[in-house]
Amino acid sequence: MTLTSRQPVTAVVKAFSFGGGVQSTAALVMAANGDLDYRTFLMANVGDDSEHPGTLRYLHQYAIPYAKAHGIDLVVLDRIMKRSKERRTLYEDLTRERSRSLKIPVRMSNGAPGTRSCTVSFKIKVIGDELKRRGATSERPATVGIGISLDEIGRANNRRCEPYERVEYPLLENGIRRIDCARIIRRAGLPVPPKSSCWFCPFHRPETWHDMRRDEPELFEKACQLEELLNRRRDELGKDHVWLTRFNRPLRKAIPDGVDTLPFDDDDPGCDSGWCMT
Repeated sequence: MTLTSRQPVTAVVKAFSFGGGVQSTAALVMAANGDLDYRTFLMANVGDDSEHPGTLRYLHQYAIPYAKAHGIDLVVLDRIMKRSKERRTLYEDLTRERSRSLKIPVRMSNGAPGTRSCTVSFKIKVIGDELKRRGATSERPATVGIGISLDEIGRANNRRCEPYERVEYPLLENGIRRIDCARIIRRAGLPVPPKSSCWFCPFHRPETWHDMRRDEPELFEKACQLEELLNRRRDELGKDHVWLTRFNRPLRKAIPDGVDTLPFDDDDPGCDSGWCMT
């Protein structure tokens, strides 16, 4: 993905972590209106084959043009491998030949989420490299805004702070909830974006998977095929199967076709880092 801007910066670094979802889009609008003191927004793109297509469509159709029109630098960053200098997406990491990577929080055979490193590798480090390129150090840390809203305050408590950054939560500080974010976006004449995430994220609620099966069957099928690929490799290694839901069975069976409603599921908090799904 082409960057909107990547010029050397010598001033004190201040940037907002842009996830492409409702909260960070509201922050973009507030910055454009002068309500937030951010002129740089950094988006770590996990890959055009990994981000949900709806997020990417919104990014190019609305967010980037809106930022440009209001003099805001919205920079989209890919993960670049340090040795080979090649771009690497999360989906490529999961599917490349002989890969044993399980960076996403797949559900183990007991239903518990496995260890995840996708947020660190494809979000935190990618933005961190850009902050440091712009001059952020442990002695002179960057100020980084995270788009956690008041109704998700628990996620802020789990946010790790890196030595080269000082984290702010401007939506929390302004008492803004997710529903307020939607109003802010609509008042700017923009449609409300879909919730941002990888299309294969195991933190999806059952309702999200169900909607995908009904409305985006090709994408749902691709998620099923990814789960099957991971488990073929698990078989080769003599390991238990893993799943994209907590139901301890294949996605095709866990999310049946033709079911109009599913029980509301409030057990999964989703990604608590503030880097994804905002």
